[in-house]
Amino acid sequence: MREGKPDVGERPLGAKAGTVYGTAMTDAAKPSPNSWSQWPDANGRFGEFGGRYVAETLMPLVLDLEQEYARAKADPSFQAEFDWLLEHYVGRPSPMYYAERLTKHFGGAKIYFKRDELNHTGAHKINNCIGQVLLARRMGKTRIIAETGAGQHGVATATICARFGLPCVVFMGETDVERQKPNVFRMKLLGAEIVPVSSGTGTLKDAMNEALRDWVTNVANTFYVIGTAAGPHPYPMLVRDFQSVIGREAREQILKQEGRLPDVLVAAIGGGSNAIGLFHPFLEDEGVRMIGVEAGGHGVDTPMHAASLSGGQPGILHGNRTYLLQDKDGQIIDAHSISAGLDYPGIGPEHAFLHETGRAEYRTCTDKEALDAFQLCTKLEGIIPALEPAHALARVGDIAKELGKDGLIVMNMCGRGDKDIFSVAGHLGMKI
Repeated sequence: MREGKPDVGERPLGAKAGTVYGTAMTDAAKPSPNSWSQWPDANGRFGEFGGRYVAETLMPLVLDLEQEYARAKADPSFQAEFDWLLEHYVGRPSPMYYAERLTKHFGGAKIYFKRDELNHTGAHKINNCIGQVLLARRMGKTRIIAETGAGQHGVATATICARFGLPCVVFMGETDVERQKPNVFRMKLLGAEIVPVSSGTGTLKDAMNEALRDWVTNVANTFYVIGTAAGPHPYPMLVRDFQSVIGREAREQILKQEGRLPDVLVAAIGGGSNAIGLFHPFLEDEGVRMIGVEAGGHGVDTPMHAASLSGGQPGILHGNRTYLLQDKDGQIIDAHSISAGLDYPGIGPEHAFLHETGRAEYRTCTDKEALDAFQLCTKLEGIIPALEPAHALARVGDIAKELGKDGLIVMNMCGRGDKDIFSVAGHLGMKI
C-alpha cells in the first residue's frame, strides 16, 4: 500500500490530515487556494484531500495512467480526436436554454439550463467516458470495466466500448438494477456484461467496491473507467478536465446571450463530476458563486440521506481522502437517495477542498423536494429531468428569490429523466 494501508473499497481508515506519502504537508508548502488552476498538486492533493490510497498492485497502473494522461494532453492528435467525437458523436456544444416559465413561476432571477441531457446517451457522463477510453486505447488496454449507479455512466461506457469494439463489464448494485431497468436493458443491447452486486445496500458504493476488486485481479489488460471525480489520483483531475467542456461552453454561451457572467452556478452533487465540470472554468471568477446540491434523502437530521459534506467527516474511501458518511469508528454509513446516481457516501476531493476553502457552497434537497421539482419542470418547461438535476432545480427557486429579478442563474441539467419514469411513477403511486 501507499499513503497508509486502507483495504481497497473498504472502510475509511483514519489518515492524518495533510499527509503526502507519509510526510506532513506544512502550511508553507501548500499552494494558495486562490490559484485554482494549479490544483491538484504534484501528489494529487487538493489541500488535505485526494491523494492515492490503493493496493500495491494498482500503484504502477495509476502512475502509468498519470504519465499517459500528461503525454495525451501534450499531443494535439489526442485533443483533436476527443473534440471531434464530442462534436460529431456526442452532439456538443449542448444548448444554453432560458427557462422562461420557471423564471416567471419563481418570480426572481433569470434561470438558464445548460442542457447536457441532450448529449448522446442522455447525460454528461459520455464526455468523461470518451476521454478515458481514448486513454485506455493509448495504453494498450483491451478490457474496460466501470461502476454505475443510475446507469448513465454504465450506458455511456458501454456506448463508447461499442464504438471502438472493446469488451465492457459494468458493476451495478442489485438495488439500482431494479430501479434503473431501462438503462440495464440499454447496456445489454450495447453488448456490455452487467454484474449485479448484492453486498451492502446493493448501490453505487458497493458497485465501486467490486469494480476495484476486479481491477486488482485483472490489472494487466483492464482499464477502469471511473464515472465521477473521485478515486485515486489522477482520476479526480482527469474526470474534471474531461467534464470541464461543460463550463467552457457555458461561459461562452451565457456571455453571448446575456453579455455577462452568471451570478450563481448550480449543480447536483453525488460524486460531483457534472458539478466540477460546470464550476471549474469559473473558479477564478470571484463574482460567480457556485452552489452544489447534495441528496438530503429523508432529511440530514435522519440516517437516510447522502449528504456527505453536510453530514459527514473526512476519511478515506475508494482511493482518496475526502468527506464521507461514517460512524465514530470510521465505518461507512449507507447512503440513501431517491436518485440512484446520488446515493454515494462520499464526494470528489476537489469538492471537499472547495467546501473547506469556502469557494463553493453546498446545500441539500430531500427526496420529496426532488420529486416536486421533477414534476414542476416537466409541466412548465416540457423537459423531463433526471432525478439527479431535479435536486439542483429544487434549490434554484430559493436562489432565484434570494437574487431577485436582476440575478442570473445557470443550472446544469445533467441528465434526462427517461431512466427514472418507472421509479417516479412508483413513488407517485401511478401505474404505467
